[in-house]
Amino acid sequence: MNDTERVSRFNLSDDDIFELPTVFRTDLFAGKVALVTGAGTGIGKATASLFARLGASVILSGRTQEKLEKTGDLIRRTGSKFLVAVGNIRDPEQVEDIYKRSYSKFGAVDFVINNAGGQYPQDSIDFSVKGWNAVVDTNLNGTWYMMQKAAQYWRDRGGQGSIVNIVAPFQRGMPGVTHTVAARAGIVFASRNVAVEWAPLSIRVNCVVPGPILTEGMDVYPEEAFEGLKRSNLMMRHGDVQDIAEACVYLSAPSAKFVTGETLTVDGGYQIWGEMYLAGQPDYFKHPDKKGA
Repeated sequence: MNDTERVSRFNLSDDDIFELPTVFRTDLFAGKVALVTGAGTGIGKATASLFARLGASVILSGRTQEKLEKTGDLIRRTGSKFLVAVGNIRDPEQVEDIYKRSYSKFGAVDFVINNAGGQYPQDSIDFSVKGWNAVVDTNLNGTWYMMQKAAQYWRDRGGQGSIVNIVAPFQRGMPGVTHTVAARAGIVFASRNVAVEWAPLSIRVNCVVPGPILTEGMDVYPEEAFEGLKRSNLMMRHGDVQDIAEACVYLSAPSAKFVTGETLTVDGGYQIWGEMYLAGQPDYFKHPDKKGA
C-alpha cells in the first residue's frame, strides 16, 4: 500500500466526523467555552467538533488559518459559536494573544484541551540539535505556556477550569521518537505537580495518552511502523479520533469533578503488552536467535 492509499484510510471527511457516535448528552456543555489547540486536523478537529456538538462555544487554535476555517465550517453545522485564533504555541506572546482574543469574544474559557504537538521518526543517535529542540519546544514548552496562561487568567479573574493535555505514550518509551517521549513525560509530571499547586484555585489538570489513533499524523511514519501499530495493542487494531475526544469530554465534564493530576491511557492495552517502533524495528530485535552469546 502506498502513502496515498494509506492516508485515505484514516483521513475522515467532515460528514464522518460530524456523525461519530457519542455517549454524552447534547446539552452537556451548554453555556461553556472550550479552547482546543491543534484544532485543524485529526484529534484536535474531532475534539473541537464533539465539544461543539455538546453545546460548547469553541476556540479553534492552530498555526494554519485554512485548516482552522475548515474546522469552523464543521462547528457551524452544530449551531455552536466559534472563534478561529491562529497562533504558534511555541511563542509566549502568541499564546497570550490567543487567550486575549478568546476572552474578548466569549468572556471566559472553561476548558483547555492542549492537543497541538508533533514529532518525526528517526534513530535517536542521528537527531540534529535543531530537530530535538523543535520537538521539545512545541510539545513541552508550548504546552506549558498554554497551561500556565490559562491558570493565570482563571486566578486573576476568579474563575475555575479544567486543563486536559493530550500527550503520547511515554511510560514504556517509543523507540524512534525519543524527543517526544522526553517532552511528553515532562508535561505529564508537570501536570501532576501543578494539579497540587493549582487545586486551591479550583483548577483540575489531567492528561490523556492516546495509543495508535488513525489521523493524518500517521503519514510521517514508514509503512512498517504503520502496520505494526495495529498489532501493538491487545485490540489488534488502530483506535479512532472519537476515542480520544470522548476521553477529553469525560475529564472536562462533571463526570471527572473528583479527578485531577491523573493520566488516562486510551491505547487498547498497549501499555501492558505491546511495542512501538516508529522508525521501524531494528533487525537486532527481529532475529534475536541469530545473536551471538
